[in-house]
Amino acid sequence: MKILLAGCGDIGQRTGARLTPSHQCFGLRRHPQNLPDTITPIVGNMADAKGLEKVLGVGFDVVVVTLTPDQFTEQAYRQSYLAGATALATAINRTELKPKLVIWVSSTSVYGNNKGDWVDEASPTQPTSFSGKLLLEAEQQIQCLPCAHSIVRFSGIYGPGRTRMLNQIKAGVGRPAEPQQWSNRIHSEDCAGVLAHLIRRFGDNRLIEPLYLATDCAPVTQHRMRNWLAAQMQIQLTDEIVEQKSIRRCSNQRLLDSGYEFIFPSYKEGYTALMADQ
Repeated sequence: MKILLAGCGDIGQRTGARLTPSHQCFGLRRHPQNLPDTITPIVGNMADAKGLEKVLGVGFDVVVVTLTPDQFTEQAYRQSYLAGATALATAINRTELKPKLVIWVSSTSVYGNNKGDWVDEASPTQPTSFSGKLLLEAEQQIQCLPCAHSIVRFSGIYGPGRTRMLNQIKAGVGRPAEPQQWSNRIHSEDCAGVLAHLIRRFGDNRLIEPLYLATDCAPVTQHRMRNWLAAQMQIQLTDEIVEQKSIRRCSNQRLLDSGYEFIFPSYKEGYTALMADQ
């Protein structure tokens, strides 16, 4: 299959590594010069509908969109996710060679605060943050596409280059046991694994659901996770109370039912591998 990895940052490149050489992978981004040799570079802007229409005119079986805002601001999210979804929808509606499948990467922040309850694909979306609201608006654009589509909501991503939690542990920053603050995580290699898994299912003419919640198998409280990490690193923590506005536990049952097998089923396996590489 011909696969367009739009955005093609860390997750897109990891996905491409799992798909080549069995499939042709193309990476679209503003500055694609540093992409791996296995991904054919395409210069483009996800907010440019006319440019995207020209790119799509080449004909792609699958388009995978993984966007990363430059900053954690409302303007950056609007210019990235919402502008990207709008431009993509416009381009796909205009082009004759429509992709057979679009996979759009979103986030579990669209759920808002569930007070520690479980959420899945059927749970209501009531975001309170600007990021959650804009991500949900972008999802709504994708849901109206005139081709098959699937939205993948990732929980908190960690992995190589994403070591904020480990840095906090090294600084001795803990969290209290009460009130419970839940953490839902997924390793970047599993992010790529999930996307490649769905593409392979599509290639095998198997069912692709319109929505997946992608998170590992072990939601954990901040207190428990940080204490476990501190024990591995032999560091003493001092509990700091930080308000957590969105508290939930995320279920990955639909993803498991699709046959996906996690590389890192929980934070323990994932962070053990990450600490070994440091």
